[in-house]
Amino acid sequence: MSGTGRTEEGRGRLGNTLSGLAVALGCVLFLGGFVWGAFVYKPYTVPTNSMTPTIAAGDRVLAQRVDGADVKRGDVVVFKQKSWGNMPLVKRVVAIGGDTVACCTDGKLTVNGKEIQEPYLPKGSAAEYKTIPSITVPKDRLFLLGDERSGSLDSTAHLTEAFNGTVARSGVDTRVDAVVWPMNGMLVRPTGFQALGPISSPGPLRLIVGAIVAGAVLVMVGAAYGPIAKLASRGRSTPRRELAGVR
Repeated sequence: MSGTGRTEEGRGRLGNTLSGLAVALGCVLFLGGFVWGAFVYKPYTVPTNSMTPTIAAGDRVLAQRVDGADVKRGDVVVFKQKSWGNMPLVKRVVAIGGDTVACCTDGKLTVNGKEIQEPYLPKGSAAEYKTIPSITVPKDRLFLLGDERSGSLDSTAHLTEAFNGTVARSGVDTRVDAVVWPMNGMLVRPTGFQALGPISSPGPLRLIVGAIVAGAVLVMVGAAYGPIAKLASRGRSTPRRELAGVR
């Protein structure tokens, strides 16, 4: 065997090894991403328009499994409350234990005396705000509102109940991270609450999607190496056979 043949054979073996590694790593990333996502997130279909325009009726969302103790102001959460029907509901947390919430001052919600900028609300909705008397949220409880304030059955609809319509932190199951159908993407962070304390960071959804996409690309590239290498090898060998015939 000539030196050139041995070199090409060595390159072929190295290429096959690298393509195998690419396929193996791609499978790990692809399948691992799905497993990671299933462990961290739960899908929900939102049945009403109480969270428009952030989330519309029929939208499919991914919500990160969280401990209720980690919920912060501005989070959009999925929760259950027995007196509210004991079914999964989606609302926005506007105040937490110890906060004083009221509405309205200059057409804006106030928390601890600070006017909250809420760009996620429907345009022109300030005039439709429900009046909320000054309420101090009990410890380990949450005051929740829908983004569509005029028609949402939220804490304002349960003010006469015990704890002034608030919901226990323990009732929170997940925190909505993104609308995946239609593909509206990650929810905008509620920066209007930052003056009152830290807000939640996005979950690992982007990392999970990145792992799945990278895995798929590696599998396709690795699997395509063999056929491409064979075609390239045939292309190189054909001229040599033709030259041999001329001699």
